[in-house]
Amino acid sequence: MTVSDEWTLLEERTEYETGWYDGGYDLLEQPDGSEKRYYWADLPPAVVVVARIDADVLEETDGDAESADGDRLLFVEQYRPTIRETHLELPAGIVEDGESYTQAAARELEEETGFRPTSTALLEAYAVATGVLRHDRAIVYAEGLELGERELDTNEFLEVTTVPVDAALEQVREGPTNDATLSGLLLAKEDGLL
Repeated sequence: MTVSDEWTLLEERTEYETGWYDGGYDLLEQPDGSEKRYYWADLPPAVVVVARIDADVLEETDGDAESADGDRLLFVEQYRPTIRETHLELPAGIVEDGESYTQAAARELEEETGFRPTSTALLEAYAVATGVLRHDRAIVYAEGLELGERELDTNEFLEVTTVPVDAALEQVREGPTNDATLSGLLLAKEDGLL
């Protein structure tokens, strides 16, 4: 971690460690000479996947001709115990050691939805909630989906659903959803992918 020339790191302390993240604080001398503790949570990098599924692939896999009314985006609906709500979200997950964002996206997409992409592209990588988190996130676009093998983690209870590409942003804005899903869709739209 780099500290600005105007700031001096006096102490970095991890106060607790969990299976999900570590938490602690940095004691800093601020530019005016005063000292202050800045608390943080340190999380591993994560990836969010904007996955476009061709109408013909969807029809082949679920046999529902009505769902094949054009290309769609894959979503998961899941209950979030922290906030006690079920959200419509883009597939997402942690980047494992040694993985690139695009590799993690392909793995997470298949694990959560049962579809494997033939093509992925990194849209953006960025820092999240920098006032309190040490956490990087990337948005990856995936297409050319083929049927793969779904393999949920022990804490994942997800319903896979699809939304027409042209209605996805509007539907998520109706909520409830999360910041990663909104960011992912907005970036994909800005890049002309939706």
